[in-house]
Amino acid sequence: MSVRFRGLPLLLTMAVAVVGLLLFVGGIALEFVDTRNRIVIEVASPYIGLALLGLCMAASMALLWFAIVGVALARQTRAQGSGYGDAYRLIEAFRFRDAIPLLVRSIDEGKETAEVLMLLTSAYAFSGQLAKAQATADRAVQLFPNDPDAYVTLANGYRMQALYEEAVAALQQAASLAPTQPVILAELGLMQHFSGDLQAAQRSLEMAAQHDLPDPYRVRVYYHLAQTYRRMGDAVKAARANARMLSARGGLAPWRSGLRALEGTAYGQALAHEIGAIELSIKNADADHSPQER
Repeated sequence: MSVRFRGLPLLLTMAVAVVGLLLFVGGIALEFVDTRNRIVIEVASPYIGLALLGLCMAASMALLWFAIVGVALARQTRAQGSGYGDAYRLIEAFRFRDAIPLLVRSIDEGKETAEVLMLLTSAYAFSGQLAKAQATADRAVQLFPNDPDAYVTLANGYRMQALYEEAVAALQQAASLAPTQPVILAELGLMQHFSGDLQAAQRSLEMAAQHDLPDPYRVRVYYHLAQTYRRMGDAVKAARANARMLSARGGLAPWRSGLRALEGTAYGQALAHEIGAIELSIKNADADHSPQER
């Protein structure tokens, strides 16, 4: 199944579940209105039947959704090794040292994939084992030279060591292999910004902005574009970028929560400074648009 259609079953079940809920709510509402206009209450109201049908549809789709997710997780576990799922959850909880032996177990089981190596690189880097992180990232590129994720893994290792120019080179290779992946383009632009190459950063961020970015990247991409356009004196583009940044403000939360794992690193300090600047920019924009006190 192609990447485009992998999430189609989940989307279909969610759509049918929403339709079922709407039928349920609509049926209850119609029954309420109808009974107020009737003196005799029917034993078998068609509106109640409609509501029950909608409720059954929603419940059935919820069960099917859980079944699809369970099958997907089982397939992922078989593909990535028995420790991958637990390791992923541990990393999300910032328990990087606990995730390492689980990922090593997956590799020992013969599941040395680019995804497993990417997680292992992150786990080593965030636990302060930078030499092992670099060796794992190099291993990913050696094993998967045509996989863009391998170069993203390598860039992550360089980034944790504040080797931004090396991270840029790795992300450029990833972008050449996956030129339409907006997150890779966004990462490239952000790393070029950290390395001080602002012109290249602008080009990469503008390319990323042509795609549908998740909010955590959208808020950072449009913040930097707004700042760039202000320096260029283009007030119209700056205002548009600023508006898009404000619409994605919720995307700052994951970056803010992840700063705890980056404490004590040069990259963590640079990212904290950037997040603080974005939050200040949002605060100032809100103040500019708030009604003036009389």
